[in-house]
Parts: sequence; structure tokens; C-alpha cells
Amino acid sequence: MSKTGKRLKLFWERAYKGHAYWGGKKKLGRVTLAERGRYSWQAAGRAGSADDLEKAKKAVEAAVAMADKQLDLFR
Repeated sequence: MSKTGKRLKLFWERAYKGHAYWGGKKKLGRVTLAERGRYSWQAAGRAGSADDLEKAKKAVEAAVAMADKQLDLFR
């Protein structure tokens, strides 16, 4: 199989006070523990917060998926 036919393996990795979302060797997003049990997330130029870790992870995955499909206006 050629390199163009392979898809990046996307996976979550646990880190100190948070989690990182990786695509191969490139970090695509992260979720960190904020004050009082809230989680803040950053991915693809977007940021937010959530009450639950799963909701924050889903937000990162959605931001990465949307950035992959949306064209950049300034490039």
C-alpha cells in the first residue's frame, strides 16, 4: 500500500493533568484539567471548556474533523 493510501492513526494519550490527541507524530489537540473539576480544551485554533472529560474529548475530535474538511481562507 502506498503512503498516500494510508490514513493517520488518531489516538488519545494520557498526560499530566490532561490528555493529548495525536495524529501520527503531530499533536492535534489537548484537554487539560482546569479549576474545580472543569476541563478546558484546545484544538485547530479553537478553545472551550466542558464539565465532563468525555464532552471535552468529543469537542476536540469535532474541531479537528471540521478543520480537516474546511478550507483555509488566508493560505
